[in-house]
Amino acid sequence: MLTINPNELSVPQLQAYLQGAVIPRPIAFASTVDKDGNVNLSPFSFFNLFGMNPPLLVFSPSRRGRDNTTKHTYENVLEVPEVVINVVNYSMVQQASLTSTEYPKGVNEFVKGGFTEVPSTLVKPPRVAESPVAMECKVMQVIPTGNSGGAGNLVLCEVVLMHINESVLDADGRIDPFKLDAVARLGADWYCRVQGDSVFKVPKPLERKGIGVDKIPEKIRLSNVLTGNDLGMLGNVEKLPDDESVRKSRQQLEVHQAMLKGEDAVHRLAQEYLKEGRVEDAWRLLLA
Repeated sequence: MLTINPNELSVPQLQAYLQGAVIPRPIAFASTVDKDGNVNLSPFSFFNLFGMNPPLLVFSPSRRGRDNTTKHTYENVLEVPEVVINVVNYSMVQQASLTSTEYPKGVNEFVKGGFTEVPSTLVKPPRVAESPVAMECKVMQVIPTGNSGGAGNLVLCEVVLMHINESVLDADGRIDPFKLDAVARLGADWYCRVQGDSVFKVPKPLERKGIGVDKIPEKIRLSNVLTGNDLGMLGNVEKLPDDESVRKSRQQLEVHQAMLKGEDAVHRLAQEYLKEGRVEDAWRLLLA
């Protein structure tokens, strides 16, 4: 295994490793204005959601590693402590990337990227009409983490108003990840799209107190077939099925046939059940 001491690498070398490892990173498409009203629009992948009361977003327009200069977004939020965080989806990712070009101060990236300005309601910076979700924010605090090239500048933003395009909502009024079609940053020039097989569900353990992997019988836990993910699903049940349901499971044809072929066959069938979300059926099979 490669072991790296950050102090022994240049900032660009360390950045390549960290940005390649900490993935995917959501994108804050931040629109700001300076004290003279000049608009700036730029994407930042050092970004996430950090609280609900107050609703808190944090992003970092870091100091440039090559020459230690600061970005216009950072300078703007110090002058006018407001920002709109727009969500980037697949249909606009190339345009959003274009706005990361280091244009001179005063150049409006809405124009350069071909985006449409929409006046915000509670803050001065405009929002991006093409974005499926836009969050108007008041900047609570800006925290520099250093004064050398590559140092972060944490911009803590309280969401004061959200705008959501109804086209990305599901029947229950929640944001549908497939309809949102968001993108995220990886390392180098790579991005990923939140779509297709990359979207899947994992039941939250908070909804139940799972028995844990340590309580899975050893012959199952040490299986040659079942993976760590399989064991995680099996460990997320509150209790094992009762003897009667296990007995009935033995009477099913595919279960009986798997049992005749041996333990690995049973475990492979259980694995198929788990892929289909049939956790209880997998347990009954494994205990049969």
